[in-house]
Amino acid sequence: MTHAAASPHPFRVLRDPETLPLELAGPVVAIGNFDGVHRGHRAVIGTAVDQARSLGRPALAVTFEPHPRAFFRPAEPMFRLTPGAMKLDRLAQTGLDGAVVLTFDAGLAGLDAETFVSDVLVGRLGVAMVVAGFDFHFGKGRGGSPAFLREAGHRHGFAVEIVAPLLDEGAQVASSVIRAALAQGRVEQAAHMLGSPWEVEAEVIHGDKRGRDLGYPTANMRLDPAVTLAHGIYAVTVEIDGVRHKGVASFGRRPTFDDGAPRLETFIFDYEGDLYGRVLRVAFHAYLRPELKFDSIEALIAQMNEDSARARAALD
Repeated sequence: MTHAAASPHPFRVLRDPETLPLELAGPVVAIGNFDGVHRGHRAVIGTAVDQARSLGRPALAVTFEPHPRAFFRPAEPMFRLTPGAMKLDRLAQTGLDGAVVLTFDAGLAGLDAETFVSDVLVGRLGVAMVVAGFDFHFGKGRGGSPAFLREAGHRHGFAVEIVAPLLDEGAQVASSVIRAALAQGRVEQAAHMLGSPWEVEAEVIHGDKRGRDLGYPTANMRLDPAVTLAHGIYAVTVEIDGVRHKGVASFGRRPTFDDGAPRLETFIFDYEGDLYGRVLRVAFHAYLRPELKFDSIEALIAQMNEDSARARAALD
């Protein structure tokens, strides 16, 4: 796997540009949806950055929002590993000079592969080189394959490099595989494929204050309903004002009390402060146990004490 050098320029985000600014002209682009910006994506991005540095050109990601699957199947909730803002945060850490975010709407969806190459890649972005994954398809009806991209590059005068799949112990590193791992609570496996722990970001909301009565005041967050993380108890870290704090979190329906809508409730160790209305980022490091229903408050508190000790041990 390549190790991308840091960009000499501040990371820039360009949404639906008609042309690129002079300092980003003639770029090497890595193109894809990049949900998760996992190690497989980073192999594609790292190749683009390395090629750009060797050619003395800027390196950009070209990506799409909303995710094309969400556009084509709006009634089906899509579990995004990294919603738009988090995806850009992760892209900014890869050595790229910037990202071009193309709005995936009916207009873009209707472009055939040849028109996408001629109008977008050549006409608007003026690419010098395109780097894509082995399974990247584009254009109306997914008509643009890696082979088509190579041939189009030859005709239009830009280079193309197709990156082979990244295998991890024989299994392909892919967003779908990471989602499946999270759905089974295998957060360590997900972190290994992502290259860092999986994270969520949401606003702290008022809960029922039950945790405070139990001696475990929690920061309550509603996650996107599409998130299919396994319900259970996790060892987590929480970023507050740039500082990482350790904690233990429950994600689920609180079967001892109300079986309500899924919620993330995080007890942050050794922290006191009002977090209501703050947007926090929670990273999942270890799965401790499934969600359980307890016959008494005493049994629940005893289990919470044990969960906290196990979470501290896992994070240490």
